[in-house]
Amino acid sequence: MIVLQPVLEIQSRDGFALWPVAALEPYTFLPLSGALSQAEVGTAVMSIAACNDMDPEGDDGPLSQRATDPLGAFLHGLLTMDPLFASGGLRMTDTATGVTLLPGCCNGLEERGDWGEVLDGDGWASFGHDPSPVAERLGGTVRLTVDAEQDDSPVIETTVTGLRPLLAGVERDLTDFLRLVDAWAARHLPDHAVPVTTALVRALAPPAPGAADGSAQEHGKEKAQT
Repeated sequence: MIVLQPVLEIQSRDGFALWPVAALEPYTFLPLSGALSQAEVGTAVMSIAACNDMDPEGDDGPLSQRATDPLGAFLHGLLTMDPLFASGGLRMTDTATGVTLLPGCCNGLEERGDWGEVLDGDGWASFGHDPSPVAERLGGTVRLTVDAEQDDSPVIETTVTGLRPLLAGVERDLTDFLRLVDAWAARHLPDHAVPVTTALVRALAPPAPGAADGSAQEHGKEKAQT
């Protein structure tokens, strides 16, 4: 069986005390769904906020001014950055073989529209580096290479028709997760609940139809030139 999950890379919680978080190993992946505990939701919100803990470039207006309180300062990037980055992506597991494909470094959940490029675009997409996972469409088959930099990399194969409902399931998982965030924010961040929830909805918004990242588009250009 092929399992596809949206996963978020957990950021370090060292010294973090703004709200309760789960004791999860940093830089591992947390599957996002409606089954998370309150502490796991807190970890996810902390991780996405930490990914965006910076000042918007070229903005001298009021949004560029960080709050002076610790909570407001930590949430500043999450509430002002555009676009937002949610380190992670989609994790695919073949339960029959035990092979798992993980997103690589610099890949984000907001880039999951690249999977649609495999199905309905030029048939190729990559998902970060170190490792360097790649997906390619070969007729009615989708082949996923765990690390394209390794000659003997494990692969997972599924079908185009089988992948579509898996991707739809990813969107349902994220919708269920955002419902948890709504209740969590009202409880733990009552003064910031609406903007935090709005920011996370924006960060995890469904990809636009036919959306593709630069790497897939560049690959298509290279193929067109050969």
